[in-house]
Amino acid sequence: MRIVLDTNRYGDFFLGVARTVELVEHAETVFVPFVALAELRAGFAYGRRQAENERILRQFLSRDGISTLFADDQTTHQYATIYRQLRKQGTPIPTNDMWLAALALQHDLALHDRDQHFDRLPQLVRV
Repeated sequence: MRIVLDTNRYGDFFLGVARTVELVEHAETVFVPFVALAELRAGFAYGRRQAENERILRQFLSRDGISTLFADDQTTHQYATIYRQLRKQGTPIPTNDMWLAALALQHDLALHDRDQHFDRLPQLVRV
């Protein structure tokens, strides 16, 4: 299985949440989207352990099977489709999470998250 890891699930991995650890350890590839990296680093910048957290993140990203996922032109089309769908439904979700969903759909990946608002996108595969 190829998964996209949401920011909160990155934290769950290091907290030893069994389901997340199992998914990360057994996934063919784990993608950490650029948006999740930005959210993590923003949190690090606000905290007292910025250097340590950054070191742990770099170590995680250097593991076999872990890749960073960036947006491209096709991602923007996916984003626009999601934006339109959510507006029509009257069920907006946070902007950063629309980017995660767009990347997951574009690359046919399963999203590992714990945010109920992703339920508003039934076309999204979630684990």
